[in-house]
Amino acid sequence: MSVFIDITGLPQERIAFGISPLAELAAALHALSEPAHHPRLHGWTTSISATFKAELAERLHEADFLWRAARADFLLPAVPRGTLAEELDDLDQMDDERYVAAALEISCASRYCEGVPSPLVDAAARGRALDLAAARGPRQAAFVQRMLDDPPAVRAWIRRLLEECDEVFFSDTWRRARVQLAADARHKTELLRHKGLAEALQAASPALTVEEDGLRTRIVVDKLGAGRTTAAGSSLTLLPTAFGWPHLMALYTPGWQPVVQYPVAAGEPAGAASVDTVRLRLEAVAHPMRMRLCRHLARGTYTTGELADANGITAPEVSRHLAVLRKAGLLTTRRRGRYVLHQLDVSVVARLGSDFLEGMLR
Repeated sequence: MSVFIDITGLPQERIAFGISPLAELAAALHALSEPAHHPRLHGWTTSISATFKAELAERLHEADFLWRAARADFLLPAVPRGTLAEELDDLDQMDDERYVAAALEISCASRYCEGVPSPLVDAAARGRALDLAAARGPRQAAFVQRMLDDPPAVRAWIRRLLEECDEVFFSDTWRRARVQLAADARHKTELLRHKGLAEALQAASPALTVEEDGLRTRIVVDKLGAGRTTAAGSSLTLLPTAFGWPHLMALYTPGWQPVVQYPVAAGEPAGAASVDTVRLRLEAVAHPMRMRLCRHLARGTYTTGELADANGITAPEVSRHLAVLRKAGLLTTRRRGRYVLHQLDVSVVARLGSDFLEGMLR
């Protein structure tokens, strides 16, 4: 299972490595909302979170579905700018239907690669967005309802939130990170010019390869998920991130210019377990369907119904697979009202091996 980006006939000059403050802010916000995904950033996430006033922390929690389990597409600019303000200005030019559709993908359980219509114009998409939001709790359900009722007001609210994050912590963070990111983008650009796309992509991430099939050429993004898009007739943008590991983000929504965000550094989760425990856990995750479920559960909390819908199986089948994962000690479960939410225990999974964890979170 991979994401395929068709680049047949795409001139090399339409493939660009660049840096984006908005994309990096989104990566930083994800790390703050899911610190277990980013053990190497523990000191940074702890110190930054401690500086947040209660009101800012509450608003970040309210909007974190934009960057927590999945990344809203508009947070990965296809045309990077020099400043966050410029990228936010570009974002303001997007029409409401496109913006809201991207914002309300909610989670990896959405039908991302199908290019579903905007909830502003399609009743079924609206109902699905509200159902998914309800499973996240009353706060998010209310937020999504406001976005559907008054998109301009909520868009302005999100922009103010991102601007406040810039004032509180990100401007200083970006001043330091942009030096490393700019150097990485320059290096990959030089590799692209002098040694070709395949070598530049491999230098960016071993999960990026070029595949030629007869008359067609495509980039293969090795992720535990399936998707297809094309850069033919448009462009391809690759963005390094200092906060992203182990995630490799790929924007492949139909109708959007493809964007790939790759981490500039890697790390090794540490830990150990008994042989019997390792055996039990490896057997639990070896099943193909349970591996697919783990990919969702590694990124956030999901109900049984959401997992069934996303994977095309019945709720009882999901329950049986979850029972195996739970017996192996790989799941955490909590109740929120009438919903039971399941999530992969990333700290436990990390002890199975960094390759497996990175594959789940890529």
